Amino acid sequence: MSEPTPTEIIEPVEAIQNDAFVAVSYDDLIPNNVDLSSDKQLQRALEGWQPNYIDWWKDMGPEGFQNADVYLRTAVGVDPSGWAKFGHVKMPDYRWGILLAPKEEGRTIPCGRHKGEPAWQEVPGEYRSLLRRLIVVQGDTEPASVEQQRFLGATAPSLYDMRNLFQVNVEEGRHLWAMVYLLVKYFGRDGREEAQALLERRSGQQDNPRILGAFNERTPDWLSFFMFTYFTDRDGKMQLAALAQSGFDPLSRSCRFMLTEEAHHLFVGETGVGRTIEATCLAMKAAGITDPYAKEAIRKLGVIDLPTLQKKANFHMSVTRDLFGSEISSNAASAFSTGLKGRFNETALDDDHQLENATYPVQRVIDGQLVTEEVPALRAINSRLLDDYIADCQGGIDRWNKVIEKCGIAFRFSQPHKGFNRRIGEFAETHVSPAGELLSAQAWHAGKSDWLCSDEDHTFINSLMKPCVQPGQYASWIAPPRVGINNQPKDFEYVRIEHS
Repeated sequence: MSEPTPTEIIEPVEAIQNDAFVAVSYDDLIPNNVDLSSDKQLQRALEGWQPNYIDWWKDMGPEGFQNADVYLRTAVGVDPSGWAKFGHVKMPDYRWGILLAPKEEGRTIPCGRHKGEPAWQEVPGEYRSLLRRLIVVQGDTEPASVEQQRFLGATAPSLYDMRNLFQVNVEEGRHLWAMVYLLVKYFGRDGREEAQALLERRSGQQDNPRILGAFNERTPDWLSFFMFTYFTDRDGKMQLAALAQSGFDPLSRSCRFMLTEEAHHLFVGETGVGRTIEATCLAMKAAGITDPYAKEAIRKLGVIDLPTLQKKANFHMSVTRDLFGSEISSNAASAFSTGLKGRFNETALDDDHQLENATYPVQRVIDGQLVTEEVPALRAINSRLLDDYIADCQGGIDRWNKVIEKCGIAFRFSQPHKGFNRRIGEFAETHVSPAGELLSAQAWHAGKSDWLCSDEDHTFINSLMKPCVQPGQYASWIAPPRVGINNQPKDFEYVRIEHS
């Protein structure tokens, strides 16, 4: 799926009618395109869950801005060529709902031992537990990111960025609805209990944390938010793309539409980091500074030096890579073999889509050496998805480097070795430098502050996190966007906060 370009910040305002278009009913209490009113038991169950969701949102959603009028887009259909409308709305009044991509008649299971069989419209009994777990884990990431980002509104570098934060937040909330619909509709009492548990876990809470480690990390500043939406939401893209290949058709259809919304989140991240880099480079150029490592002189300009941006990126890349799990995994093999989860771009891959006799190269540490071994491809599903992720990250990094190159500064962003700063998988018990060197614990700790942000770096970044909430104004450390949201003028009031 392609990501928006700077001139495609958001989809057209009016939904376009065509054969693939599926309108969303806003007559129901819960907006949907699944004919919810025809299933009264399901409708009652979801309407019973809805007040709990609103309570969660008011408790754990954006702090201090529940009464602000925010210029948000709301889905009116599921055709990517035109599916959203825009308007100012208070976030608790946002019309969250249930949206599935159009059903593909005659769709078959694309991978695993059931390849070529008709896609399941109901839960296959023998895979019920595994399927439920896949849905719960995906669903748990959505409210977690909202919780991680709930305090960022207070230090927004502009109304434009504040609005983008809130748009990401409400869409993560809608993605939670997508998974809860599947749980409640297809998993009975177990599903209802899981749906409630999704509202009870809390990011970073010691007693009842979110399921995946990266979603218990703090998002303490806006640079972290931009890195999160570029790198960690990209993991979301990869996982959704793999789940969109599921033989369980309702999950596939849910994830296909979620990918439409996910593209904007990646765009917010890429352009947020890119605008930060641009502000730094322009400030350096204006001050006549050519050395990107002249940290003190650059920081006095009220911008973030490029090596610190690299260190921040190193952290978010490494933490996100842990989300892919162990490179060699029997659970991932089961999800693929059963047809519940495919690979990234599964249908475009040139193999038998069953992998019974195939191998895949996996890098490992054996006897103190980095080696690449051919392992059964079924057990290396996570490793392949991680490799696809790393390749997918590179496009935005290349665009960031073009900004730096255009300003004539001798610096390039790069991705660290896949084993750098890992806590899960093949490299969990080792120390690997960004360049891919195996290190002793002593050497790792000696070099750590060159590769990851120090307390001093965090203190400096936090010192820049001052709100800038006048329409059309931007904090010193970030450049304005090239184009406004939905082509709005530069001084558009994206968030009306006088009543918040």
